[in-house]
Amino acid sequence: MKRVLAGVATAVVAALTMTACGGSSDPLSNNPPAQGGATSGPVAKPDKIIIGSANFPESALLAEIYAGALQKKGITIEKKLNIGNRETYYPGLSDGSIDLVPEYTGVLLQHINKSATETSPDEVYEALKKALPANLTVLDKSSAEDKDAIVVTKETADRLNLKSIEDLKPHASQMIFGGPPELPRRADGFPGFKKNYDIEFKEFKALDAGGPLTVNALKTNVVQAADIFTTDPAITVNNFVVLEDPKSNFAAQNVVPLINASKASDEVKQVLNQISAKLTTEKLIELNGKLSAPDKPDAAKVAADWLASAGIS
Repeated sequence: MKRVLAGVATAVVAALTMTACGGSSDPLSNNPPAQGGATSGPVAKPDKIIIGSANFPESALLAEIYAGALQKKGITIEKKLNIGNRETYYPGLSDGSIDLVPEYTGVLLQHINKSATETSPDEVYEALKKALPANLTVLDKSSAEDKDAIVVTKETADRLNLKSIEDLKPHASQMIFGGPPELPRRADGFPGFKKNYDIEFKEFKALDAGGPLTVNALKTNVVQAADIFTTDPAITVNNFVVLEDPKSNFAAQNVVPLINASKASDEVKQVLNQISAKLTTEKLIELNGKLSAPDKPDAAKVAADWLASAGIS
């Protein structure tokens, strides 16, 4: 769950972000896993929580939802939104320069444990809780799920008779694939495509994380297949086809709050768990649609409206 432009500009932005948000000199390094991912004993109500997000609209929206709900409980919030990809912001969670981010269970598990094999929602969630380092914990997972998917245009699907990722095998070597720059090295990216479906694309074009660059490249045939999130309204608007994933290359990706365990007081847990209980995949698609409306509403306003409609105060 996801997005950045390649090239020098991205490297500079990532480097600056890492300076302000996670001091690791190696953005791909992970803390060694520790069983449990929780602290013992009660946690005091935090004076402040620093909320971060990945650099795509849905992540920033979820962060705004968390922020709005926690502020109503009198907790001071600092926001560091649109930081970058997981490789960029995760070190900030580890060193405490970020306290809370919206996450996705399957891709987070694979980031921590690249050999993870769990794919179903409950199995992924339980494995994730065990794999987290002791200073981090996840709260209740939502039923809302936003998965990476291999997406093609309807014209391409009809012409090549594509219904599932398996059907790409005779054609992938003639196709350019578009997606976020980190995709070639992620377990469910190119390594997974090869391992699970024995497919290799002719070329990879680094774009954004399923955002406007990727959508436009697919629409204009700059790429013939792309990684796009399943909750992206662009799929319906452009009549794109999401290819089925019978071998579960993409594990369950339920929305879940990832938080510094020292900030997970009972009150914080109650607020964030209430959000997870109310959030559905259908609602996430609807909210993403609002974000992409022509008037480009502010994510904080969309978040506040949803919190009010969901009765979370």
